[in-house]
Amino acid sequence: MIRIRRKKLWASCFCIVTCFFLLVTLQVVVELGKSERKEIILSSLQDGPLKLEEQKKQAYQFLKKQELFSDVKTAMAVNQYPILLWWSPLTGETGRLGECGKDLCFFTINRTYQHNHMTRAFLFYGTDFNIESLPLPRKGHHDWALFHEESPKNNYKLFHKPTITLFNHTATFSRHSHLPLTTQYLEGIEVLKSLRYMIPLQKKNSLRKRLAPLVYVQSDCDPPSDRDSYVSELMSYIEVDSYGECLHNRDLPQHLKNPASMDDGSFYTILAQYKFILAFENAVCEDYITEKLWRPLKLGVVPVYFGSPNIADWLPSNKSAILVTRFSHPRELAQYIKALDTNDQEYVAYLEWKLKGDISNKRLLTAMKERKWGVQDITQDNYIDVFECMVCHKVWENIRRQEKGFLPRRWNAEVNHLSCPKPQAFLFSTPNVHRASLRDMWIPSFEQSKKEAQALRLLVERNMNFSAQEFWMLVFKE
Repeated sequence: MIRIRRKKLWASCFCIVTCFFLLVTLQVVVELGKSERKEIILSSLQDGPLKLEEQKKQAYQFLKKQELFSDVKTAMAVNQYPILLWWSPLTGETGRLGECGKDLCFFTINRTYQHNHMTRAFLFYGTDFNIESLPLPRKGHHDWALFHEESPKNNYKLFHKPTITLFNHTATFSRHSHLPLTTQYLEGIEVLKSLRYMIPLQKKNSLRKRLAPLVYVQSDCDPPSDRDSYVSELMSYIEVDSYGECLHNRDLPQHLKNPASMDDGSFYTILAQYKFILAFENAVCEDYITEKLWRPLKLGVVPVYFGSPNIADWLPSNKSAILVTRFSHPRELAQYIKALDTNDQEYVAYLEWKLKGDISNKRLLTAMKERKWGVQDITQDNYIDVFECMVCHKVWENIRRQEKGFLPRRWNAEVNHLSCPKPQAFLFSTPNVHRASLRDMWIPSFEQSKKEAQALRLLVERNMNFSAQEFWMLVFKE
């Protein structure tokens, strides 16, 4: 009996000591966690206000990092649903189970999922498409999808057949892509019809005493379209108010000098006072249409447009813009604008569609009606969400086909999904210093990008990882 009591006593003591040890250990872990969080926040104060937001994010990530991987739903998503990996991050999401109607896909930027058996597609953002790191080797069930809505000057190699046809799915500004983004800068048809910013012609005529007939606002100078060359020559024949850094001759109010103010109501009010806006794109590509066109149309100002060769397909009416390509020389364009400036009836003819709220272009109306995404509209999905779901649907279509014993479908991008011609200078009789950048930078860049596209194609088809050195040796190989 005495031995049994002693054993019970020792067991009780052991339990008490063990519990005490566990409590002390737990307290130490908690305090260490608090200490680490304090260090993060204290360091943010020491680093100053510029790093404060970054440090707050780090603190948030520290507090949340255990939750992400302990989340049962995330674990289930990775094991049960196809993984779509943003290889060149655009969304910044570590992991999210996205609902695309009845189809669910797991979207992530975490490259550790590259070789996961559930990974079915790699998503690329064109501007950040980098040859130094590609998801190779590429398996037979790996789709590549490209999202690229920006100017070709950001990544010329994508605009050649050897590169663009590497992709299975596309979302670009071309009407021919799988998800066309041609109207990406147009909020809606009603915005075009709106008279909110429109200034009566009588007042515009009065303002002409202190304002030029034409206004130009650009701070991205000497781009591939050679627009500054044209505008500089045009200034020899007609007055132009230029508010941006390019060909600058007139100042904006101080509070509007920040480029972020380009969508400010006060900035719109200034532009709306003019009769004509020089709307020149930074590159000449079919269907590459930016706010350069839509902004003057929204404001009730006549755009003098240069850019997309097929722009007539997208104008609200057949007389809503003056097309630069219809004039053989800036001198002729200047003469035409001067004539309109002094003839109210002829000038108003370019605004009748807006005054009547009559958009006659069926292509534009249909495109806006069928568009599955919105611009600055929280009631609609944005185009990145729709792009993700487009790829998700395609992935699931093949999963279902395979479950039924059918071969998977293959989707492929075509040359016209992203194609731009070689940059060209305007042919004027008088020399212009602005052409130097086109000759010295943009044309050589375009020509080299052809070689880069060919080299990239060869290396990707080899289906092995390659180094930047291998790539560039191939590009410059004679």
